[in-house]
Amino acid sequence: MSYTNANITKRKFDVVIIGAGGSGMRAALELSRAGLNVASLSKVFPTRSHTVAAQGGVSASLGNMSEDNWHYHFYDTVKGGDWLSDQDAVEFMCREAPNVVYELEHFGMPFDRNADGTIYQRPFGGHTANYGEKPVQRACAAADRTGHAMLHTLYQQNVKAKTNFFVEWMALDLIRDQDGDVVGVTALEMETGDLYILEAKTVLMATGGAGRIFAASTNAFINTGDGLGMAARAGIPLQDMEFWQFHPTGVAGAGVLLTEGCRGEGAILLNSNGERFMERYAPTLKDLAPRDFVSRSMDQEIKEGRGCGPNKDYVLLKLDHLGSETIHKRLPSVYEIGVNFANVDITKEPIPVVPTIHYQMGGVPTNIHGQVVTHDGNANQVVNGLYAVGECACVSVHGANRLGTNSLLDLLVFGKAAGRHIVEFNARNAQHKPVPKDAAERTLERLNQLQDSKGGIYSQSLAGDIRATMQQHAGVFRTQASMDEGVAKVAALRERVGGVELKDKSMVFNTARIEALEVDNLIEVAQATMVSAAARRECRGAHMVDDYEHPADHPTAALGRDDVNWLKHTLWHSANNSLTYKPVTLKPLTVDSVPPKVRTF
Repeated sequence: MSYTNANITKRKFDVVIIGAGGSGMRAALELSRAGLNVASLSKVFPTRSHTVAAQGGVSASLGNMSEDNWHYHFYDTVKGGDWLSDQDAVEFMCREAPNVVYELEHFGMPFDRNADGTIYQRPFGGHTANYGEKPVQRACAAADRTGHAMLHTLYQQNVKAKTNFFVEWMALDLIRDQDGDVVGVTALEMETGDLYILEAKTVLMATGGAGRIFAASTNAFINTGDGLGMAARAGIPLQDMEFWQFHPTGVAGAGVLLTEGCRGEGAILLNSNGERFMERYAPTLKDLAPRDFVSRSMDQEIKEGRGCGPNKDYVLLKLDHLGSETIHKRLPSVYEIGVNFANVDITKEPIPVVPTIHYQMGGVPTNIHGQVVTHDGNANQVVNGLYAVGECACVSVHGANRLGTNSLLDLLVFGKAAGRHIVEFNARNAQHKPVPKDAAERTLERLNQLQDSKGGIYSQSLAGDIRATMQQHAGVFRTQASMDEGVAKVAALRERVGGVELKDKSMVFNTARIEALEVDNLIEVAQATMVSAAARRECRGAHMVDDYEHPADHPTAALGRDDVNWLKHTLWHSANNSLTYKPVTLKPLTVDSVPPKVRTF
């Protein structure tokens, strides 16, 4: 059976939200409470969204454990992002942080407590007091299951607010009218294989990250960059896609995350000589330096032959000195992961760890209200009717490297901000804009290409080739030659995408069709990453290129960061595989700017 316009079902909503993780549900809650008719689409049951895997905490300068304020948090975030963060967005996030955490507490979030009943906060990488002077306890935690607790809390609140969840649905393409406004999406109901047009005054993308473009990743299998693919195909550029965070402590060989909360509670990294090597690289913050820095230090130890194991390809994370009681109270999931994935009892012996791809700093460009923006060379231009929040969005609070616990904060702050703004937008627009006659054209073409395919490539073998290429050419350390080679390889892979064959043509819950459609998104993200990375000729945050490394006292590019030429955001355009750039916002909303300086820890 071919897909045709005649067998498309149409539904109408005030807002369609694509994705039901932390940011999607926080926005949905704001909208449902305001009485809007909300459709929340998710490929999996909401509480299985990838936010569930966030372990360590959510940052807010509550000051429950020691003196703290949002100015310190603001400084840490800008410095952690290696000055690629937009400082107006960072100020907005850090000022709002205590409010959204207390609000979440009132929703019923089961935070760990101190003896006096206040929320327990643990130290975390890159979070300091007094502008980098000493570590500070800022991460509000629910043991090491903070994301899990947050997701369940938000889901319960959404059920109460009567949000309509469309579970096991996949959004395929954005629908734009002749003015360029977004007026809905096409979506596939997985259970039946039926195609729908969901009309909306507003579409909000909250589709999470795209870490599955790499072979070794802490991301769930659903994280295939669907929102990014949809945006790219609809002519919206992708911003700062060269910046991918490697989490220092992935379980070696398993691609499963061990939270930074381990090091927050006092765990230490050791090399094969039993040496606490982070003391050499970051004498002030030691094991709690920002993630890009710790990952590179680990990689350096391994490269110089001080790695552990028969192949000397990992380092060790030591937790047994924390004591069994603390581990079971504060890090119960980590204990379970150790047993299940590494056959290690962390209360008695260290666990092998290696940097693993974890988070994308780039994404769909937005402003602080969550509105998607394009750039005309002078200023941002809002795409009417389209919003993006969470990991798929780039409001650029994370710059070139995200501080741990700022991701859960980003979800809450901008999920809420987008929700509030959509309520106002919808109030001004009483009527739905008409959907163009050819609204589903692109989607029909994609589905029928698969439906009519006879002989060709298996989608997962192509996806495997994309992952291997990205792992090889866009890893922790990059070289210009390797990235240039990666650009050519990804371009060749793109040529193969049209040749994917769907052997199973059945309609009911056809996962092979879903996987083939995901490849369309993976290739957009992979190409955006590879082309953007090869063009950026400096070292900044997570983008570390051997060719451009310099000492800290270099006159124009200390530690390889070249502010004269590269203090700017990358914008990748899918239609012609080209790049443009826009300036970084260095001016905060109300306080003085933090001028760029050399990052030391």
